[in-house]
Amino acid sequence: MHTTSDEQFLREAIRLSIEKMQAGEGGPFGAVVVRDGQIVGRGWNRVTSANDPTAHAEIVAIRAACRTLKTFRLNGCLLYSSCEPCPMCLAAIYWARIDSLWYAASRDDAARAGFDDAWIAEQIVRPPQEQSLSIRQALRDEAIAAFEAWLRKENRVEY
Repeated sequence: MHTTSDEQFLREAIRLSIEKMQAGEGGPFGAVVVRDGQIVGRGWNRVTSANDPTAHAEIVAIRAACRTLKTFRLNGCLLYSSCEPCPMCLAAIYWARIDSLWYAASRDDAARAGFDDAWIAEQIVRPPQEQSLSIRQALRDEAIAAFEAWLRKENRVEY
């Protein structure tokens, strides 16, 4: 069930998607992060303007919210996106511990506009050796030393 405020926040994400796309900042995607009924982070696609393939609207909004709230955990927050998030953004939403996600357009709508990420979703569920990206593992024992040091660290900040 959605409320008038849910629609209001979705409309803000959609407004950002159109305004910033028309301003030449990137693709037609916008997002806002909300806590206690207030927007704490706004984001829009900046992939082409920032030359950053990770500068998707949701990622930019999450980064802004984390700066505003001075935390890397966004428990108690909701994310409103103009479009269903791609696999990268969905993973970031989970990592940020956001409570709820609302989106407007679907991934199929995005695909019809030339933003088709279905191939990524298909790749990441395959074992590494079956993905189209050449993936190799080496020096595992040496890398595990970092995890062992982390576990011994007394003042570590848990994720």
